[in-house]
Amino acid sequence: MGWSARIKRTSSSSGIGEATARLLAAEGHMLIVGARRLDRLETLCAELRAEGRNIDALQCDVLERSALQRLADLAMEKYGRIDVLINNAGVMPLSPLSALKVEEWELTLDVNVRGVLYGIAAVLPAMQAQAYGHIINVASIGAHSVSPTAAVYCASKYAVRAISDGLRQETDKIRVTVISPGVVESELADIISDDTARQAMQTFRQIALQPESIARAMSYAIAQPDEVDVSEIIVRPTASPY
Repeated sequence: MGWSARIKRTSSSSGIGEATARLLAAEGHMLIVGARRLDRLETLCAELRAEGRNIDALQCDVLERSALQRLADLAMEKYGRIDVLINNAGVMPLSPLSALKVEEWELTLDVNVRGVLYGIAAVLPAMQAQAYGHIINVASIGAHSVSPTAAVYCASKYAVRAISDGLRQETDKIRVTVISPGVVESELADIISDDTARQAMQTFRQIALQPESIARAMSYAIAQPDEVDVSEIIVRPTASPY
């Protein structure tokens, strides 16, 4: 595949995002990463550059469409092409609907759905013009089944699957992949404010994958020949019933 300009959205500074950036950089890809926590991004970039990797970073909040566009513009300015976009940003503030945490519902939909659409909007014109590209959207096992306290989160991830499949059907040049992780060790559950949901998640997360497992799934999808579209991958812990 040679070199590539990849836009990797928040959170490239931790968890799945960081693991994927490290793996793809080690494989020789040229990366442009974005996250809100610029200090962590700069630390990551410094480590990878010291190893001879090609990586650039911009501070990025996926709630701002212009921030995603700046990432795409930087990729085009530096490399003249965008091979792959990875939409990885996500939040998971779980709670029963009866808790009426409406602001958390709005944040979930804004980050998990609107943020994905902003990422797609930033790269789609360039990919259409070059007649190739690959968009990877990170969903969840919550995009396949709903559980108590997760109704809004699951709805947002079902939307990611719907958007992804719609885009796949609308183009015969651009590959579209949905990665649906099971339980992964990350900071995703740290913002849960509801006591019931937080206690349930502690039990749920007793068996968890390392972020590197999801990074390898992304690498696999990217590495396929241009005529092969790995449309969806579900990655679960072997020992987990969920």
